[in-house]
Amino acid sequence: MYPPLLLALQVPGSLSSVAIGAGSSFLELISSSTMNAPVRIFAALPAAETDDKDKQQGLELTCLNKPVREVQVTGVAEVSCPADRAWLLVSVTSTKDSINEVTNSISRRLEYISQTIRQHGVSEEDTTVRRTLRRHAETYTMDAEIVVTFSEFKKMEHMCCVLLEKLDKSVQVGTPRFFHSAACLSELRLRASVSAVENAQQKASQIAEMLGESLGATLLVREEETKEWRNEEEATDGERSLTHVPPLLPTATVTSQVSVSFSFKDKSRKKL
Repeated sequence: MYPPLLLALQVPGSLSSVAIGAGSSFLELISSSTMNAPVRIFAALPAAETDDKDKQQGLELTCLNKPVREVQVTGVAEVSCPADRAWLLVSVTSTKDSINEVTNSISRRLEYISQTIRQHGVSEEDTTVRRTLRRHAETYTMDAEIVVTFSEFKKMEHMCCVLLEKLDKSVQVGTPRFFHSAACLSELRLRASVSAVENAQQKASQIAEMLGESLGATLLVREEETKEWRNEEEATDGERSLTHVPPLLPTATVTSQVSVSFSFKDKSRKKL
């Protein structure tokens, strides 16, 4: 409700005035001046008091009705990378008449193998050794296996050649098994998502340029779909050998699809 309107009339040369209320149906005039004297009218209308709730509703309504100038696009990317790790099995076998002899024989070979591994930049954390002792009639046989994880494949190939040359038939070098480390796969997934967003931004920029608009801030980024698969057929081919044809590296592939919304810059805004 608005407050009543209050009018004040003053007649020059007179000390009297007239008060007119908004709801009045008659006027009271107490004046000693003539009817032809000019009259001054002063009107005062107090500001309307609105409810806070009405203000909030009005603000929300204005925001909802304001047109949003934006463009929504999708971006797709596919990235791949070869395996970054490989583990290799090196085994030695010795048969002697006593446990002491077979143990010393295997220990000397393991010491040489371990030294060769360290010379090729592999730490102890990436090396595992297992020993197995068996008895056949009057002889003892000990088998030792060393599992080594490599991150540099050239050094792995060179080490295999050294062991086969120095230890000859007393050592067996298995076919390397290649795989992707957890850090490699995590980086691959990140690259796929970032590339998809970049492709979406490039598409939106071209659309904005075609429409005569300028691309503004990013409003929303949502990853719609992610797929991941690996090709490991060549990783398990036991017929291949490092001394002949090296195995092909398995490949991991990740695809990502994103949906991105961009705003258009307001042309009416004055440049500073």
